[in-house]
Amino acid sequence: MSEINNNPRQISLPLVLCIGLAAGVLIGVSFNSTSVTGKSGDDIQKFKEVLGLIKDEYVDTAKTDALVDDAIEHMLDKLDPHSSYIPISQRVEANEDLQGNFEGIGIEFNIFHDTLVVVAALSGGPSEAVGLRPGDKIVKVGDKVIAHVGLNNREVMKLLKGPKGTEAKLEVIRKNEKSPLKFTIIRDKIPQHSVDVAYMINPGTGYIKINRFSQTTMDEFLVAMEKLKKQGMTKLVLDLQGNPGGYMHQAIDLADEFLSEGKKIVFTKGKDKKYNSDAMSTGKGDFEKGDLIVLVNEGSASASEILAGALQDNDRALVVGRRSFGKGLVQSPFDLTDGSELRLTISRYYTPSGRSIQKPYGDMEEYSKDMLKRYKHGEFFNADSIKFNDSLKYQTLNGRTVYGGGGIMPDYFVPLDTTQNSRYLNELYLSNSVQEYTFNYAEKHKEELNKMGYEKYFAQFSITDIMLAQLVKVGEQNKVPADQKDLARHKKDFQINVKAQIARKIWSNEGFYPIFNENNEVLQQALKLFDRIPDLDRTKM
Repeated sequence: MSEINNNPRQISLPLVLCIGLAAGVLIGVSFNSTSVTGKSGDDIQKFKEVLGLIKDEYVDTAKTDALVDDAIEHMLDKLDPHSSYIPISQRVEANEDLQGNFEGIGIEFNIFHDTLVVVAALSGGPSEAVGLRPGDKIVKVGDKVIAHVGLNNREVMKLLKGPKGTEAKLEVIRKNEKSPLKFTIIRDKIPQHSVDVAYMINPGTGYIKINRFSQTTMDEFLVAMEKLKKQGMTKLVLDLQGNPGGYMHQAIDLADEFLSEGKKIVFTKGKDKKYNSDAMSTGKGDFEKGDLIVLVNEGSASASEILAGALQDNDRALVVGRRSFGKGLVQSPFDLTDGSELRLTISRYYTPSGRSIQKPYGDMEEYSKDMLKRYKHGEFFNADSIKFNDSLKYQTLNGRTVYGGGGIMPDYFVPLDTTQNSRYLNELYLSNSVQEYTFNYAEKHKEELNKMGYEKYFAQFSITDIMLAQLVKVGEQNKVPADQKDLARHKKDFQINVKAQIARKIWSNEGFYPIFNENNEVLQQALKLFDRIPDLDRTKM
């Protein structure tokens, strides 16, 4: 089961940016957790004494397990921004994204008017096997009625996810059926994809978008590359925009596909020498010679920065976009005796030239406001507003100058295009109005759209004024007041978004991204820059 995540382009500061970064920039997660072997001392004894006194002498009954959890979280807050504590109750969920699968019933869903609606039964999943269809309204799970009760996404996930082999009993209302249908679905492992899409932008130029670095990223990438090579790809755009990171070894393996043997990819240094490491490229990779452009922005973090930094420092790729997040701290998971997990920063990572790209930290509140400060300072709009410290100047393999001290600065800066920021469109997304309208349109016209085919849809289908008026009406039903001035000013953006979302309902991401990327200003600029690739062999761009 996978929740649809339709994020509009927005800046005020971008809500999607803040949420995405808060959700976790993660790197260096080991394959196997380590058990805790730390030594106890006077400080531990003091903590035990205080906890014992609270348990035995405090006037009220205190939940000491909650106090311990809270104390651990406060301790970690004093260390760095990325060490974290994961209670038992959250551990499975916290690891699902990186493992590349979870266990559930296998649907994409949305909530329209307090009703859970099936958007798609995932191919090969248990819901598809029993005959669940797009448009089905799930009104009951087990004995719990869930329709019109203020349902939210977290509650849905809690109800429908569960261990492989367990049953989920659903009651469903289906269009043209007089009475509710009942399904018993056996939960199973549901794959999550880290490669969103791979397609040919134009003859010779491929595009791959990676949303995170999970356990399956490398396998997915190789499949995508094979597909594009068969279609004649000689140049590649690798999109890491908004990718918050994940498993470090996956980023290293991916870099190895682009680099010839013997090139440094990344190295780490920790207080304990066992955390020091060097990663070097190995034998023949899958794409060592073709022209390569990597897209990054302020949402690209950790493992994304390892990959971008390795390719930039080795002069293997042109990096295009805006300065990346700036996370160069490596976490490793440690199993605690009660089944909870500590993710502790154990080292820093450095790009091949020696750059630490971790941005400064100390004041956690200031650290959390870094994106807002960049926005207010004008960094998203003007590269000249970024000031680098000359003491953090480094050289790439061919002698080009790059800087450490906070993120990967692209070779070619693309400012944020605020003309694409429609407040009204954002509100229509946040109220689920865009999703509701496009879902209903696709369901109603599915047969004719399929008959038309994607190529004809992409080239000829237009979002009419009548369709936009219908969207406005859906928005009003969802308590979003119409804003005709904003709609007129950003009409093209509305049309691209609506067309892309309808395509997604019929042809999935392969239909969505080629249309949606017409508004991807970083990608559109990058496509004009392949003639600059030879400059990577020179000391100046």
